[in-house]
Amino acid sequence: MYRTHNCGELRISDLNKEVELSGWVQKIRDKGFIMWVDLRDRYGITQLIFDQERTSNELIESAKKLNREFVINIKGSVIERKSKNSLIKTGEIEVLVTELTILNASITPPFTIEDETDGGEELRMKYRYLDIRRNPIKENIILRHKITQEVRKYLSDHSFIEVETPYLIKSTPEGARDFVVPSRMNPGEFYALPQSPQTFKQLLMVAGMDKYFQIVKCFRDEDLRADRQPEFTQIDCEMSFVQQQDILDTFENLVKNLFHNIKNIELEKFPVITYDDAIKNYGTDKPDLRYDMTFVELNNVTQHKDFNVFNKSELVVGFVIKGGNSFTRKDIDKYTEWVKRPQIGASGLAYMRMQDDGTYKSSVDKFYDQADLKKWAEVSNASTGDILFILSGEKDKVRTQLGALRVHVAETLNLKNPEDFKPLWVVDFPLLEWDEETKAYHAMHHPFTSPKLEHLSLINSDPSAVRADAYDLVLNGNEIGGGSIRIHDKKIQQKMFDCLGFTKDEAEKQFGFLMNAFEYGAPPHGGIAFGLDRLVAIMGGNEIIRDFIAFPKNNSGRDVMIDSPSSVSADQLKEINLKTTL
Repeated sequence: MYRTHNCGELRISDLNKEVELSGWVQKIRDKGFIMWVDLRDRYGITQLIFDQERTSNELIESAKKLNREFVINIKGSVIERKSKNSLIKTGEIEVLVTELTILNASITPPFTIEDETDGGEELRMKYRYLDIRRNPIKENIILRHKITQEVRKYLSDHSFIEVETPYLIKSTPEGARDFVVPSRMNPGEFYALPQSPQTFKQLLMVAGMDKYFQIVKCFRDEDLRADRQPEFTQIDCEMSFVQQQDILDTFENLVKNLFHNIKNIELEKFPVITYDDAIKNYGTDKPDLRYDMTFVELNNVTQHKDFNVFNKSELVVGFVIKGGNSFTRKDIDKYTEWVKRPQIGASGLAYMRMQDDGTYKSSVDKFYDQADLKKWAEVSNASTGDILFILSGEKDKVRTQLGALRVHVAETLNLKNPEDFKPLWVVDFPLLEWDEETKAYHAMHHPFTSPKLEHLSLINSDPSAVRADAYDLVLNGNEIGGGSIRIHDKKIQQKMFDCLGFTKDEAEKQFGFLMNAFEYGAPPHGGIAFGLDRLVAIMGGNEIIRDFIAFPKNNSGRDVMIDSPSSVSADQLKEINLKTTL
């Protein structure tokens, strides 16, 4: 062994012990007659000391050859530090070195290996093995480990069985683009990497496994952003003989258990709201409940005067910002320009101030008197010192625009406390959504989601009215989990395929194996999948998942460390019966 202790382990109770440590040189402070070296490993930092009174000249000369990130092994005795450091666990002691071995030298790193580094993101991703040495990234990866261990323990304690499903599967037309893998042994045919283990976990329910889980890699060839990766990890779960409430109870308790054991936080009962209410009140099916600013509809109190902008709008809607009367005109102009950006697409922003003297001041005073504005305040529950922001237009568009503004206001006012956690369930999603481009219905979740049984009769006559037996778990404005009760009846599944435009031959070709399985006694079943990367990031106080993945891809889907994806040789292409590269 290269060590008797790690670098975060020694305490004042270890005084006079002879120890052996190994690690990386973090810092060197050379005063000539005395020299200190901070030695770092995964567990912490221990200060080493070399001095002319107690250390041989030969050893001091060896120490002077050290530089940052050298890997060294030392032997020595534990002594009490004169200048103690309360910021580290080993801060009361240091090790007087008697032997030093340089195990490996290091060239100068391209950025400082410190909590606050001078390295940009792309540079740190190129040298990710160095970035992981920094405490923030190291602690993120350790947090991920702790969460996955707690997940496995909770689910195992609740009779779930972890089962691995295949990575080389069949490409299907639903969802995002597949990553495809050519088969050498079957010329002209391809595997696909799974976007989820959906059909396999349903087959496990048919197989009688009853409760399944898997912490599994999934793959989607889609456009990337800060919270997406081409490969990501799911906590994938399925249960038999359950209804929606059983799923909600089981996995609400899983999340509560994680926060209790990992963060020492006790979460309250999760609110449950419908998809329609989420859109109506927040403009999104992923509402952030850490702050208020709930929408209020203003048609009845704004469409009785000669202001045609409001009169011609399908919806006039707004929200109140507490204390917002303190906004300057410059502040309001910035919000106005923000909503007029092409990404948001609003034509403008109206507002009303509730002034300290009890009067009202609006951007549309020309059309509305104080009695009108008082009604606005009453309808919106606005108080003295508040401001009411208002947008108008087509119903669906304006809610989305106001929802984006709500989030932006919360960001600019620092209302999104990363240590405040507000989970909720969103239920009763539409089963199908109409795509104007393809002029066809698509499954809002996936084609195996069960309609609410009381809506089954509408699936042919009014598909848009059918609600799904589906649910999402939202945390701080992010979807961290989603699932549904599945279709387990072959006739209903066939009806769903018909509604989605599959011919019988297409349905048989793509999903015949599942339809056949349903003929052998498929139990009622349902499940959920959590995005592990996103869950870990939010629990770690961040919404960007890259820092919680050991070796992530950049926004272009590239691994800049190993330079992947890359071209392959002509011989490799020939072996898999592909003749050209792009």
